[in-house]
Amino acid sequence: MKQTLTLLLFTLSLGLCGQAGGETNVLLIGHKLDHPFGTHMYLHECNLLAKCLNQNPGVSATVSNGWPSDPGLLKNVDALVFYSSPAADILLNKKNKNQAESLFERGVGYTAIHWASGANLENGPRYEQLLGGWFNFKFSGINVDKQRLVQIDPKHPICNGWSEYDLHDEFYLQMKLSTKAKPLLKVTTKGKEEIVAWTLEREGKIKGRSFGITLGHFHPNYGIESFRRAIVNGILWTAKVKIPETGSKVEIDSDKDMKLPPDPRKKK
Repeated sequence: MKQTLTLLLFTLSLGLCGQAGGETNVLLIGHKLDHPFGTHMYLHECNLLAKCLNQNPGVSATVSNGWPSDPGLLKNVDALVFYSSPAADILLNKKNKNQAESLFERGVGYTAIHWASGANLENGPRYEQLLGGWFNFKFSGINVDKQRLVQIDPKHPICNGWSEYDLHDEFYLQMKLSTKAKPLLKVTTKGKEEIVAWTLEREGKIKGRSFGITLGHFHPNYGIESFRRAIVNGILWTAKVKIPETGSKVEIDSDKDMKLPPDPRKKK
């Protein structure tokens, strides 16, 4: 009996060690272009962020063009990232809703970048529960400006390894945030303070972490190391990966990785 118990405890310890050293799988979702070239470069930026994520120990990042048709891609996902048109309308449509809800119920981390923070009025309230906030032109607006990106909570791990700086971007105005969301970054534009990033510790049946950031309209911003680090830190935070005090690794080859291919929508 004693030998059996010892063997059982040994086996369990091996299993726990395997879990602790397991790979963290991140799936980034973009899709075809729908904005002027050089803005909303969904798949290009997803691939760039995946390259950064893959530099961090134990992290494996994959990019999907649209919601994956192969359910196998979702099986072992630890964190889901959207840089796309309003992600609520992709996640919560009839075709994908059951799969998406099951991911949140499994505690998968979630990040929405820029327009992916958007939702139609029908999906908005549920998206607020999942992401912690949402954008819709019914109550929100936009303003292109260059302003100081301010860390509301500099001690948060997402702020590790980068300092405040001036950023030229398309800022979203009057985001609708949940009372449970915690504002993380802000700018002052058009004379008002606007929250441009927040975190959410989801509760109950959908317990997990979410990170919303409304920045990322212009392609050149992804060439800024601090900009990339904030987003990659945020993604890793949702996956419950410990972020070093110096921040995540986000090295790129500026000449190669920032070079855009020809616009596929132009007639040859």
